[in-house]
Amino acid sequence: MRLHSFFRSSASYRVRIALQLKGLSAEYVPVNLRKGQGEQYEAAYRALNPQSLVPTLQDGAHTVTQSLAILEYLEETHPQPALLPKHPAERARVRALALAIACEIHPLNNTRVLRYLKDQLGADPAAQDAWYRHWIGLGFAGIEELLAAGGGTGRFCQGDTPTLADCCLVPQVYNARGRACDLSPFPTIGRIEQACLALPAFQRAAPEQQPDAV
Repeated sequence: MRLHSFFRSSASYRVRIALQLKGLSAEYVPVNLRKGQGEQYEAAYRALNPQSLVPTLQDGAHTVTQSLAILEYLEETHPQPALLPKHPAERARVRALALAIACEIHPLNNTRVLRYLKDQLGADPAAQDAWYRHWIGLGFAGIEELLAAGGGTGRFCQGDTPTLADCCLVPQVYNARGRACDLSPFPTIGRIEQACLALPAFQRAAPEQQPDAV
């Protein structure tokens, strides 16, 4: 397998966590989103992923894009250890938590959006940070309530083993810390993050541990 990744990409970070949790090795192929206009827009990479996004996973003859699709692909092709519970309702809850992050929070705060705010709308760094913190606060408030209410929350988002939800949560918290977001209103999120970061799989997947980290 080959994983086209950028060390600071939270979407790539999700996949790196899943690979580590499943004990899978993948050749790391760096795609620098900040070099020039971004290597993701170069012809060679666009031939692989026409959306010009990371990550992209190559597995033999198969190429899979979009981080959640990659997570599901890994779960189906390498089902153990499982990152989705057995019970349908629990699986749905894990997917809902993952989607709340990957589809509701992250798209509003990714590199393309922040660059557009700066280059096209003239937003200065303070305005960009305000935008970022607003959507983090709004999104995390709902997730915190879902997690704190129980419904299956254990040491991790669902029970006492990591799931796809944790693969998505930790990178989003990492990004929030990088923007100095106030996370004190979200103690359950913080507790789960710390439980995850105590595991070697999450430690090895961290941005600072990647070969393109600068």
